[in-house]
Amino acid sequence: MENSNCMMVAALDFGTTYSGYAFSFRNDFETEPLKIQANPVWMTGSSQFMSLKTPTCLLLDKDQKFVAFGFQAENMYAECVLDNVQDDFYYFHRFKMYLHSNKNITSTMVLEDITGKTLSAFDVFKLSIKALVNHLLETLDKRGTGVKHDEVKWVLTVPAIWTDTAKQFMRSSAEEAGINPDKLILSLEPEAASILCQYLPITKSEMGFTVSKIGTEYMVVDLGGGTADITVHQKVENDQLKEKHRATGNNCGGTSVDSRFFILLEKIFGKQLMESLKKEDPLAYLDIERGFEAAKRNIDPNNKVKVTMTFPFTTLDKLCKEINKQGLETLVKASDYANEIKLHGDKIRFDVGLIVKLFKPSIDSVISLMKEVLSSKNTKGVTHFLMVGGFSECNLLQNEIRKSFPGKRIIVPKDAGLSVLKGAVLFGHRPDYIKSRIMPRTYGVMTSLPYDPRKFDKKYRVLMDGEERCDKIFSLIASVDDSVEAGTKVEKSYFTPLPNQEKMDFNVYVSTEANPCYVDEEGCKHLCTPTIEFPDICPDKRWVDVEFELGNTEIKMTAKDRKSGKEIKAQINLLHP
Repeated sequence: MENSNCMMVAALDFGTTYSGYAFSFRNDFETEPLKIQANPVWMTGSSQFMSLKTPTCLLLDKDQKFVAFGFQAENMYAECVLDNVQDDFYYFHRFKMYLHSNKNITSTMVLEDITGKTLSAFDVFKLSIKALVNHLLETLDKRGTGVKHDEVKWVLTVPAIWTDTAKQFMRSSAEEAGINPDKLILSLEPEAASILCQYLPITKSEMGFTVSKIGTEYMVVDLGGGTADITVHQKVENDQLKEKHRATGNNCGGTSVDSRFFILLEKIFGKQLMESLKKEDPLAYLDIERGFEAAKRNIDPNNKVKVTMTFPFTTLDKLCKEINKQGLETLVKASDYANEIKLHGDKIRFDVGLIVKLFKPSIDSVISLMKEVLSSKNTKGVTHFLMVGGFSECNLLQNEIRKSFPGKRIIVPKDAGLSVLKGAVLFGHRPDYIKSRIMPRTYGVMTSLPYDPRKFDKKYRVLMDGEERCDKIFSLIASVDDSVEAGTKVEKSYFTPLPNQEKMDFNVYVSTEANPCYVDEEGCKHLCTPTIEFPDICPDKRWVDVEFELGNTEIKMTAKDRKSGKEIKAQINLLHP
């Protein structure tokens, strides 16, 4: 993709909890790379709390047309509930994790909104991305930059641990939102943060370490709202980075702590009450969410004072009396947490030890992932941890990691929550920052070969056009954990099993094993079926030369008909209906 006709690069960070954008002009990148502008401060509404990102939530009307995104969507939906017109609207929030947890992503899958109404997931993601794009273009217009949509190179961030299908779902959503496919690239979140940190000055306490020194190896721990995404990079020549360990992670991001907090409230007040609060007074529910979000960032385990939150006392007390026939205070005193929770006016106060327990499973999971990565023979040279993402700003998490890895240095950049966003802008200007990547899975194509009883299992023996062949063979393209330079091309040749074929299907498979023999072995999964259509019909069997481009954030495929020398369109579509 050429940068020459793009005046600027804009990155969209579509997060589990919060989303935002940042951009920089091509001329600025060449002279002052860190001159990156984040989106202007988003106002939350009545509380006038300011943020450089906005919540990932979407409000649509009954005709499924866009109404609002972010803080504005939160506040407008709360007003709809107060006016008792919420049934005329769709309200979605924190829906990105659906792409991580769902093992069967399709183009027709649906999402449930906060009240259980369903809508196409594709539309929800598309309209959310479009809202961010439009907000950015309006900002540029107000500033009089003169930059048009088609003069922007767009970068969309995705977790490195996501499947190929989840990544394509995001790309397709962005394209449907109006972004030109030729001006859109995906950036893997931990990579983006790692790129940014090549430029950042290290604090005085970290003197003696610089990520710009050739040969330096460090672990990138990207902890967002939804996922923990961990990889290891080594600095090599020409300001490039080499991936030393493939991305590893799970869903132990910041929202996993939120989930446990709301389970705690369910234990005290009952699940029915919390569900009623969410549906009947989402503004009160939102106040609790925002209150806990603010409280959890500032928890200090060494400070034994209580964690205090403002609570919608009147609303909760009324619901407690309606549903549980007891007041809020009575329920708290009767709960298993009576000694750890105290009410004081419109404030609720928790013992810090109780809140720390809510964090423990997530922190333990992050530390376990880090130990797993460090146990690899390829990561023995790691001396530092680079912690980025919103959840990494949590003091409690940082303290526990320091305790668990006393021999390592920990670097948390200023505004760690914006590291991915700003790094993605740099990646857009220069996609060759990453020299090589580790293959996350084994890739191959299903093929058939002349049957040889000494080589093949007889259960795969089939007759094709009168010839004995072995079917369902896994023809290897690249193996899991292989180090592959960005843009590596792997060529394979296949021929049509039958004469007069108008088209040819390629069944692409992935596997967790390094070298599977057959596509139906354990660990193998069908990924997609690119179809090649021949411009003419040939009575003979014909050869097709297929080229796979590996080592980038997305896999590409091109094909040529050997007989005519013509390049045949081969589209890898991972999204099944």
